[in-house]
Amino acid sequence: MLREVVATRYVEPLRSGGSVPGVVEADDLGTYVVKFTGSAQGRKALVAEVIVGELARALGLRFPELVLVHFDPAVADSEPHQEVRDLHTASAGVNLGMDYLPGARDFTPEVAKAFPVDPLEAGRVVWLDALTANVDRTVHSSNLMVWPTLGTVPPRLWLIDHGAALVFHHRWDASDPERSYDLRHHALGQYGPDVRAADAELAPKVTEELLRRVVGAVPDAWLAAEPDFGTPGEARDAYVEHLHARVRASAAWLPTGFPTREELAAEESERAARTQRGRPDWLKRVPDLHGKPAAEQDWSVHLK
Repeated sequence: MLREVVATRYVEPLRSGGSVPGVVEADDLGTYVVKFTGSAQGRKALVAEVIVGELARALGLRFPELVLVHFDPAVADSEPHQEVRDLHTASAGVNLGMDYLPGARDFTPEVAKAFPVDPLEAGRVVWLDALTANVDRTVHSSNLMVWPTLGTVPPRLWLIDHGAALVFHHRWDASDPERSYDLRHHALGQYGPDVRAADAELAPKVTEELLRRVVGAVPDAWLAAEPDFGTPGEARDAYVEHLHARVRASAAWLPTGFPTREELAAEESERAARTQRGRPDWLKRVPDLHGKPAAEQDWSVHLK
């Protein structure tokens, strides 16, 4: 089961994601990134965070500790933005916190150029994402962090943000344990991930017993509203059975054929060129925000 803490101080909202999580201090003196039950993504995103995060940790991958955070909106009554205050009001009660990694850096394409990742480590992460239907760890949005970045301890790769995983739980009636997902543009694809070695190492560890323990960490309240099942217990059984079936069918969905860094760059250049060719002349002056992060755009030429 996840530890439970009580939020004592609201530090700030994080606006990098659509769910607007918040940095919160708690009564155990820890600092956490809290994802709220009232966010637009709903409670299924929190269910995915718990199941995939706890499974990652059980398999030896680096993932920050998760806790259940009892949150009173009054703790954040100084928040100036009404939309964020509304989110807090809708999230009174138990929410999900992830241990805050101070000073961690996003695993951006620029960081990736200078950061070595072993093919087996890359393979383990890709394998986990393929197993859990996580298509949201791409070269443009890695959901990976590099930490620590100071001191004598060498920096390591940490997994974060699995709310978009388990896509099958949005359509249980169409779920297929043998389905493969497009991971060609995975954030670690350029490192030659050894997914076959990862499969041989990790698949035997994902037993029904482990899955029941991992799924058992999800609060009943987050499963009670699941429309496809009558009880939280039935919902837990569905997650366990589906993931266990996927492990046994890994030969059907094991991802291969990742493009190199050079091939990715060529694809991106071609995509940007196609976008420009399809724009009217007046729109060609507008920056392509999908090609580069806004912070990397040269806005001066568009403001003349």
